Amino acid sequence: MSITTTEAGPPAGPVTKAPAAPAGRVDLGELAGLRTVRARHPLRWAVGLAALVVLVQFAHGLYVNPGWDWATFRVYFSADTILRAVGRTIELTFYGTLLGFVLGAVVAAMRLSRSAILQSIAWAYVWAFRSIPLIVQLVFWFNLSYLYKRFGIGIPFGPTFAEFETVGVLGALGAAVLGLGLHQAAFAAEIIRGGIIAVDSGQREAAAALGVPRWRQAWRIVLPQAMRGILPAAANEVISLFKGTSVVYVMAIGELFYQVQVVYGRTGRVVPLLMVATVWYVLLTTVLSIGQYYVERYFARGAERTPPPTPLQRARAFVQGLRADRTPVGRTPADPASGGRS
Repeated sequence: MSITTTEAGPPAGPVTKAPAAPAGRVDLGELAGLRTVRARHPLRWAVGLAALVVLVQFAHGLYVNPGWDWATFRVYFSADTILRAVGRTIELTFYGTLLGFVLGAVVAAMRLSRSAILQSIAWAYVWAFRSIPLIVQLVFWFNLSYLYKRFGIGIPFGPTFAEFETVGVLGALGAAVLGLGLHQAAFAAEIIRGGIIAVDSGQREAAAALGVPRWRQAWRIVLPQAMRGILPAAANEVISLFKGTSVVYVMAIGELFYQVQVVYGRTGRVVPLLMVATVWYVLLTTVLSIGQYYVERYFARGAERTPPPTPLQRARAFVQGLRADRTPVGRTPADPASGGRS
């Protein structure tokens, strides 16, 4: 009797192997314990820290230096006279901007027209009002009744049907708005013209080939594209006009800077009253800048599929990025392996 032994061979049937990771891919399970590390920039941090130290030192000086007289600042910052002056400043800015850009659009259209006469008149207007200082224009309009006692309506070089006293028609506030608006219109005209001519002429040619009317070309095709070039410079002019309203103090109009001068002339507290005006100018300019940002973002929709993120969205993404840096690679904040904690 013989006994035969056999060695255990491979199991019957096809042999299956564990699938290998595709080339170019990394198994996340192997990286579960690793963490991402941000690139370090020591020089950048050193410069930022130095700037922060200077800023903190300046703020500390504002707080401890008695020369700023913050007690007087708090008394007059929200005083009724100052608030009324702020309202008058906003009023002058609004009417000056409205008149300036409406008239500026007309002047820009004249400069872009095919009429040599209209082009020459518009060019002369821009040349004159950009050459004469604003304070000189305001003084001229304020003293217009010295040159022209009465205004008349009638046929040119012919009979007059109605007349008005110049003093009754154009007071101090009207002269200020007129001077600010006419001055602003010269700059607004060039801003609008620059934005329009920056649009590719092929846009208009393609629209004309499709039979689109000229007014529709301007309103639906040219203007939306031109607004992206017009808005930054136009907002800059509005902010400049807002601060430029302080020039109307020569006309004894109770805007912010004039009222501050009156108060510190009576109390002798020059520095805190100037800080009152400064802080109000900064606050209102900030509001205008925020409005500019969102208007520009609105008109950027046609050029960008994804509009740029707002500051709030950027802050939210920054916080989410910090949370992601603390999460191991291959795990999510709700991964059971991490105990459900981020």
